[in-house]
Formats: sequence, structure tokens, C-alpha cells
Amino acid sequence: MKVAVLICVAAVSAFAGAGQTHAAARPNIVYILCDDLGIGDVHAFNPDRGKIATPSIDRLAAEGMMLTDAHTSSSVCTPSRYSILTGRYAWRTRLQSGVLWGKGAPLIAEGRPTVASFLKEQGYATACLGKWHLGLGFADEEYTAPLTDSPIDHGFDYFFGISASLDIPPFAWIENRRFTEVPSVKKTFYREGEAAPGFEAVDVLPTLTDRAVAYVREHAPRDEPYFLYLPYASPHTPIVPTEEWRGRSGLGDYADFVMQTDHSIGQVMEAIDASGEADNTIVIVTSDNGFAPAAGVERHEDNGHFPSAGFRGYKADVWEGGHRVPLVVRWPAVVAAGSRSEQLVGLIDLFATVADVLEQDPPAGAAEDSVSLLPILQGHDEPVRDSTIHHSIDGCFALRDGAWKLARCAGSGGWAQPREKQAAQQGLPPVQLYNLTADIAEQHNLQAERSDVVERMNTKLTEAVRSGRTTPGGPAENDVPVTIDKKPKK
Repeated sequence: MKVAVLICVAAVSAFAGAGQTHAAARPNIVYILCDDLGIGDVHAFNPDRGKIATPSIDRLAAEGMMLTDAHTSSSVCTPSRYSILTGRYAWRTRLQSGVLWGKGAPLIAEGRPTVASFLKEQGYATACLGKWHLGLGFADEEYTAPLTDSPIDHGFDYFFGISASLDIPPFAWIENRRFTEVPSVKKTFYREGEAAPGFEAVDVLPTLTDRAVAYVREHAPRDEPYFLYLPYASPHTPIVPTEEWRGRSGLGDYADFVMQTDHSIGQVMEAIDASGEADNTIVIVTSDNGFAPAAGVERHEDNGHFPSAGFRGYKADVWEGGHRVPLVVRWPAVVAAGSRSEQLVGLIDLFATVADVLEQDPPAGAAEDSVSLLPILQGHDEPVRDSTIHHSIDGCFALRDGAWKLARCAGSGGWAQPREKQAAQQGLPPVQLYNLTADIAEQHNLQAERSDVVERMNTKLTEAVRSGRTTPGGPAENDVPVTIDKKPKK
């Protein structure tokens, strides 16, 4: 029987055999990535202060493993997505802060291996259905010529989706290298921009779900394994639940949209279960960064729903709420149902993990910052990584090393107050040091009391940036010079 690896932010079914080795040589791989879903938005991760019902993701948690100390490499989407597909920190590229816009130049360099290209070389069928947001090659201003760079150039056999976030134009569907309908009118989905006449934001989530279900059904009986990367554009702005879901939560449109996203993941999981390969399918469910303040922080917290759970900050910030995300893995043949890991892990670790599952090494010159999570999935307790690097929208660095977290900024490094300019005006120290074991909410800066820890972690961060990689391997270089300490933005 063919094994399947699924990575999603939602629902996974189980029947796990804990401690077993992987059951087949080439599992199917499906990765479902939510957009701006806060760790506190998933009820299983926030049972006391989460008010949104997420039964599909909760089911995955019950049938698989919850990883409670999981992080994106950045607190915004483009750099996180780069790391997911390449196993490399995005700040090693030209993107030192912020995100790409809809017509941004490709961020993944020509010839750089990705998870998709690696799996394609292993005989996989590969598809990306959803939000790309890693840059495309536009050959003309009228959107009529084929794209010169698309997911097809980075290991995917098939692509159907949108160029960037659902609130960033052009608003139109792309299939492989072409727009299915030329963007020729103006529409506003949170932002105004060029749009295809027939494109509507409210249709995106159900369309992607239908396409994903069809892909699973089409490929499940085949001999070749498949990799389905399903990066949803929800519950990111524009917040557009369908009429069927409006009012379901009792908490407003955002909670309705989260519930619809959760249900959509459940539909994909139903297709997987019906394929007869559920036992040999790995499902990983996660989000590209934390909850977005644009969805309304105070309104939700006043209603008793805390989208960052007990963590400080939100999307864009260097604090935990910006990049600590829900992560659930179901693989019934290997992962014990109802299991839980508190190990430090990152979404950047996908590349090394799937290589390990296939008993291969990542290609030379690839996955420089990725480590395998397979031992955790098999139930082993030994830590797979002792540290990881976080990055905010302003380009501020933080290093997590065991219980300690060092942030090389005075404020949030993002949108939460105080921002860097305000923090400097307030005379706050230029670095922050927290012991997360004792202070998970990052309230007590210990940089003055523990200068020894600050010095040790500064040295470790500097070396990680300088060396071009954080894993064993051959020489590696950053694409551009990298400055760790950023000047405060206005």
C-alpha cells in the first residue's frame, strides 16, 4: 500500500501505531497551510480562552500529534513560505523585511531545490493549489503572455491559485503559467487593484477545496505518490465567509471564516480517508504566522476569544504571538493518536523531514536550516533542535535557544506597540531577553540581570547569520550582506 504524508492546518484521522518505523518507501505528501490563523484560533490549542469551534483540526489533534512549540521562520507570510519550501531562512535572500507584492520578482532563485523539486526527482506527482506569494515572472503589463516564472519552475507539475494574498492585486486565477481570465477591471478586496471580471474573493476558499478534493481522488489510486501543497488564503483579509457560514460562530465574520476554513480542511481529510490510504498518510496542519490585527484584536478579546492564546503579540511581531503557530501531524502508521510534543520545531523543517522519511539526504546546496522531525513523530524524546531564529516584518531578529529568547530590538519589531521608534523614544533597552519557561508572556526583560546569556546568544546568532547555514554540511553563503540590528522605522 502507498504511504501518504499530509501537512495541513486542520483535521487528521488516526489509528496510530506509536514507535513504528515508516511503513513504506514513498508516502504521499499533502501540506495544508492556513493564512494568518492564530494559535489561539484553534480550540485544541486554546481550550480555555478560545471561543471558535474548530472540530476538524481538533479531530486531527485527537488522531495525531499536537506540537505546541512550533514556529514559522518569520511573523509574515512571504518569508515563512520561502522557508517552508526551501528549508532556508528567507533573510538569507534579498528579502530583509516585509513581504512581496502581487507583481514582485521571484524570490526562489533559479535552480534552488525546493521540497517539490526534491520530491519530483523521487518520482512524485506534485501540485500547488492556492496562494503562492513568492513572486512570479510577468512578461507583460496586460497579463496576456505566459508567466516566465511560476510554481511550475520550482518543482510543481501543476499550479492553480493566486499570485499573493487575497487582498493584494492582481485578483485573478492562474493556472500553470497563464491567467485563466485577464485582469481587465478594478475591484476592491480590502485593497483596490486590477481584477479578472469573473473573480470574486468569496469563491476562493471553496474553489481551492474542491480542487484539492478532486486532486486527492484523482491521484489516490495511482502507483506514483503525490505531493499536494495546499496553501489556503484564509482566514486572511478580506474576511469573506460564504453566505452558508455567515453568523455560524456568533463572534463575527472572522470567526465564521475560521470555521469555514476548518470545515474545508475536513472536506479534504474526508477525501483522504475515502481513498483507502488514510493509515499511510501523514497530515501536517499549520499556519504561516500568527493572528492578524486587521481582524480585530480588541473586539475578539473583549468577547473572550484570545487569538494568540497566552502569548504576547500578533502577526508581524517578533514576540511569540507573531510566529508560534498551531501544528498538528497525523500519520496513523507511525504517530500515536492523542500524542503531544513540546519540542522546539519549525515549519522550516519540512524539507529535512520528508527527506528523512524517504531515507534520503536533502540535495547539496539545499535545506541549509532544516532539521528532520521524524524522530519526534516516531515518539522519541531527544531534542531535534536546540535553537531557531525568528524574524519580524521590520527585519528584527530573535534567537530562541532552549528556554531563552533573545530579541535584537527594543519593541515588537512589528505592528504592536511599542514599535521600534516608540520603544527608542521611551528609552527601552535595545535588546530583550526572556526565560520562556518562567515567563511565557514575555513580560520581564532580563537583559540587565543576565548579561552572560545575552553575550552567549549574541555570539550564536551572529555565527548562524554569518555561516550561511545552521545545520551540518558544506560551505554556504547568504545571497546578500545581512545586518542583524535594524534602524527603527518611522
